[in-house]
Amino acid sequence: MKDFPIIYLNSNDGTGLLAFGDGNNFELRDRMNPLLLQQFIDDHANKYRFGYLSYDLKGPLQGVNTQRADKLDFPFAFFWVPKYVVRLMKEHVEFLQGEKNVESLEFIELFLEEETDQNYHHYNYEFHPRISKEEYIHTVNALKGEIQQGNIYEVNFCQEFYAEEAQLNFPLDTYFKLNHITQAPYSSFFQYGKHTVFCGSPERFLSKKENKLISQPIKGTAARGADEVSDQIMREQLANDPKERSENIMIVDLVRNDLSRIAEPNSVHVDELCGIYTYETVHQMISTVSCELKKDTRFIDILHALFPMGSMTGAPKLRAMQLIEEHEVFKRGLYSGSIGYMKPDGDFDFNVVIRTLLHNAETNYMSCAVGSAITIQSDPEKEYEECLVKVKRILDGINA
Repeated sequence: MKDFPIIYLNSNDGTGLLAFGDGNNFELRDRMNPLLLQQFIDDHANKYRFGYLSYDLKGPLQGVNTQRADKLDFPFAFFWVPKYVVRLMKEHVEFLQGEKNVESLEFIELFLEEETDQNYHHYNYEFHPRISKEEYIHTVNALKGEIQQGNIYEVNFCQEFYAEEAQLNFPLDTYFKLNHITQAPYSSFFQYGKHTVFCGSPERFLSKKENKLISQPIKGTAARGADEVSDQIMREQLANDPKERSENIMIVDLVRNDLSRIAEPNSVHVDELCGIYTYETVHQMISTVSCELKKDTRFIDILHALFPMGSMTGAPKLRAMQLIEEHEVFKRGLYSGSIGYMKPDGDFDFNVVIRTLLHNAETNYMSCAVGSAITIQSDPEKEYEECLVKVKRILDGINA
């Protein structure tokens, strides 16, 4: 692959956005003022801007810092103005930024060849859990104790599966192999320098269209059935599960509260509550919450109000984040963050980085984190099994 950044945002409906090529870029790292991110965005108005937000951005935004060792070393945020942006629509390619020339057409041809070639490379990575099942269950019970005491209502507790000496020679091929399994609507591929991201996310964090801001939190997961009948049973059980619905509704209330900080009065609405959506590997419970933005609301103001997303923290958000720092034993980094883009008119769309493999080519370290929402009704054994359901297809898939 090339030395310049590459981001592919794949809707898995026959369309996607491919950004590539040298251009101005910005990394926000520890002890830097997050307003510098807003300045970069403003300095490149009227251009497409692509990038990501690490979960660790919660430090400068919310005052909750992480001190753990980090073999992935993703910046708090990375944004860049691609030389080329193209919309892929099956066989049709539309240039949105940059010229149609030999350089751009050669790269697009290479990219499309990788997408259509299903002769995938095989890996034999050995993934290890960062904590044992016993440690996981002990921690979940401790967090349920915090809920019992009234300190929180819900918390998203995550664990990491990791591989060391994980050399990765065919990143695009690996992305398309994993995407063939997940086919998620907010899938993305990112590569630049030592960092590569393979994201099979089903979840949207935020989308802005003109003055309307939309968030679509996911809370509630069920495995797919082995046949049509059992699959429908699993779907209906998820739709009617009181624990899953309570998880979802608590986060919806949190998102409504977050949106109210930047919304026009009386403009926050729940457009859909606890809808059930089916993907290749799982069923998901998704709600949609929207608002009309106050005039002159900046991107950084939106992040101050909503980031990190409630579906990956818990409620109340600040105390949930603090407990996450106390009980998790790995640094989330880009996991639980967001990847997306901004259009020249200021509209944007960002996902939630879940169901994702992260790789650092300097350390040859690969990470796949997974979590679930812990409430007072949580059964630690079932929560552990839910994590395995989410992560199994990814870890099996990359070695297939």
